[in-house]
Amino acid sequence: MPSRLLVGLGGNSISDMTSQHIQPDIIDTYLVGTGPGSWPYWNSPDGAYVTYVSAADRAIGAVPLFTLFQMAADGEADMIPVNDAAFMTKYWSQVKLMYQKIAATGQPALVNLEPDFWGFVQAKSGGDPTKVPARVSFVAECAGQPDTTVGVAGCLLALGRTYAPNAKFGFPPSFWGGDATSVGNFMLKVGADKADFIVAQTSDRDAGCFEVASPVAECAGRGNGPFYLDENNITTPNYSQELAKWSATRSILGNLPILFWQTPMGVPSAAPGGTPGHYRDNHVHYMLTHAAQYTAIGVFAIVFSPGGSTSATITTDDGQFARLFKDYLASPAPFPN
Repeated sequence: MPSRLLVGLGGNSISDMTSQHIQPDIIDTYLVGTGPGSWPYWNSPDGAYVTYVSAADRAIGAVPLFTLFQMAADGEADMIPVNDAAFMTKYWSQVKLMYQKIAATGQPALVNLEPDFWGFVQAKSGGDPTKVPARVSFVAECAGQPDTTVGVAGCLLALGRTYAPNAKFGFPPSFWGGDATSVGNFMLKVGADKADFIVAQTSDRDAGCFEVASPVAECAGRGNGPFYLDENNITTPNYSQELAKWSATRSILGNLPILFWQTPMGVPSAAPGGTPGHYRDNHVHYMLTHAAQYTAIGVFAIVFSPGGSTSATITTDDGQFARLFKDYLASPAPFPN
């Protein structure tokens, strides 16, 4: 890939991208569920979904990013499934299949390992992942890993290194009430510093979705805000604060490169709120017009995608993403020497 900040998309169809002449560097795809009805069974033979997605991404010059989201299948918040033999047998079988299918493509790939799960582990464990039991060591390739959530992280990496040497792996910290130091130190205990990159989760919804008087269900219960970041970096919250937070986390995790993920796609507006598909947000505008601020702290990619069914997409943003991405490519942000 080019030696500049890479820009990706998720949650938007390739046909919509090509119709707007958008050629992203990365395309994000979820792999969801465990057991019957989950991602391995969406195509035949089992796991062929990875094959088809990889081929489609490659056809437009993009690297696939697979977001592994299996823990949520049986209730990730209560920590019971991770220590359930039946669930974890299926879980590890599918992880191995994912890696084998990625390897069989013969092309590079990125893997985002279990968003949200690590935030739940931190909350339930009091910040000590060794206190949460998990079924790990019965997996032959992970016999030396502890039977805790530390072992889950270790096994995810061990299987990946064994079966998908053409892939790079990242863990996504969750800032649910913790600051950069506490979250960074927790992820260090998990072993996230042994991965290849850090997945920086921004808000998973457009800011305006939280601002309306009666938020839709997927935006309810997020507190009182404010939610809209100040592009002038004066009032709170703002982008300088976000950059400082992730820079501090990165310093704890061995200065691994950062990939921003599931970044909302709304259009800036002075008026709070909005309507489904048209809630206001300014991440696309700020990030693509201040890209050098991101490469300066070790960001190698930003992947934009709608985090919910009411979020903005490239079909509802009045051409914002296509226009700003084109402008960015005319004057890209190179990686620092």
